[in-house]
Amino acid sequence: MAYDKNDIQRRMQGAFDSLMKDFTGLRTGRASTAMLESVVVEVYGAKMPINQLGNISVPEPRMLTVSVWDNANAPAVEKAIRNAGLGLNPMAEGATIRVPVPDLSQERRVELTKVAAKYAENARISVRNVRKDGMDSIKQMEKDKSISEDESKRLSDEVQKLTDDMIKKIDTALADKEKDITTV
Repeated sequence: MAYDKNDIQRRMQGAFDSLMKDFTGLRTGRASTAMLESVVVEVYGAKMPINQLGNISVPEPRMLTVSVWDNANAPAVEKAIRNAGLGLNPMAEGATIRVPVPDLSQERRVELTKVAAKYAENARISVRNVRKDGMDSIKQMEKDKSISEDESKRLSDEVQKLTDDMIKKIDTALADKEKDITTV
């Protein structure tokens, strides 16, 4: 297994991107179209993502609307949002479904902060696993005499720097998300 800096960077960035996607699903009290991305609606005998059945928009900071393209699907979309476990209570008005976003209680904010911290720790673990793979391949190359001891040290330092930078990026994203969750 040869050392590939680009592969290591790509895999570390993938862990960060996954973390950011997880963070978008955490409700902060402000409406965001990402809140409904995980909602799946059963229509036409199949399960479909909500964004394939209508437009999701944020007309106000605490309100989401879903403009369903086919009026007949509005009740199914409303039911799917209600049953998605997001704590949202949609109201249908014809083909438009209004979804008010309630204030978060202090307990819920604390809970969401813990969830965000767990997501960040999982991302850190993923980054460290990528670091371990990189270090293992460098050690193997040195053992096989395909690189010198000095080159091995230089590459190891490079992998460690990539790891440190990505961990710092994860910590910054977590701090921003925690601030977002706890700000009233």
